[in-house]
Amino acid sequence: MKEFKTIEFNIENKIGTITLNRPEIHNAFNEVMIGEIIDCFEEIEKMNYDTIRVVILKGKGKSFCAGADLKWMKGVANYSYQENYLESYKLSMCFNTVYSCKFPTIAMVHGAAIGGANGLLAACDFVLAHKNTVFSLSEVKIGIVPACISPYVMKRVGEYKSKELMLTGMRFNGKEAQKAGLANWSFGEKKLKEKLEDLISKLKSSGPIAVSTCKQLLYDVENVWSHEQAMENTAKMIAELRQSDEGQEGMSSFLEKRKPNWTLDN
Repeated sequence: MKEFKTIEFNIENKIGTITLNRPEIHNAFNEVMIGEIIDCFEEIEKMNYDTIRVVILKGKGKSFCAGADLKWMKGVANYSYQENYLESYKLSMCFNTVYSCKFPTIAMVHGAAIGGANGLLAACDFVLAHKNTVFSLSEVKIGIVPACISPYVMKRVGEYKSKELMLTGMRFNGKEAQKAGLANWSFGEKKLKEKLEDLISKLKSSGPIAVSTCKQLLYDVENVWSHEQAMENTAKMIAELRQSDEGQEGMSSFLEKRKPNWTLDN
């Protein structure tokens, strides 16, 4: 794994943790951080299940992420259309790299999640938010729109809730984010930690290949396949998995009333 300037990455007990590491500006992202998040997830994608099972995304210091770095935004404002397009497309790639990760992803959100930060968290499979976190999709307040984050936010909260959040740029807390569907759970610090441990335990007790295949299944059904393609491809998928080593082990362990072999070293 390469050295990073704006993020940190470590693996412990098969849990990979990506930490946004610009605490002095509340982890606001710029083109360097965007590129490093992409690079990190691409490296994670190459890892095997003996190395990593779950990825956590969090922020160092007082906030998860304050959105785009204002200094970077000031420079972007002077870009040509083509330069702006390429920079924005890279941001879209960043969110999709998170969204399409083969391992389960968990965003741990605290302090503030402003603007584009909501794309990072919404692209994760699970979002655990501190109840006092301040959320805002505030782009309209500065004359732009939450364009690149919209596919991921809308998948989570739906069209009309997206209108409420995006058109007003309103601020809301962790509990309200949970009610809207932007966060899965929102608690105080102690209960949040307990929920994270419980969630990781559940994910690690499942077949690692099955979890990744299930993630790909959900991606394809939602984004790629027609209904007819889904009928054929899902039938093929389950037939293949039933004959796979992991599928055979999982069914055997269930019938024999024992734990499957992938849980023995967790």
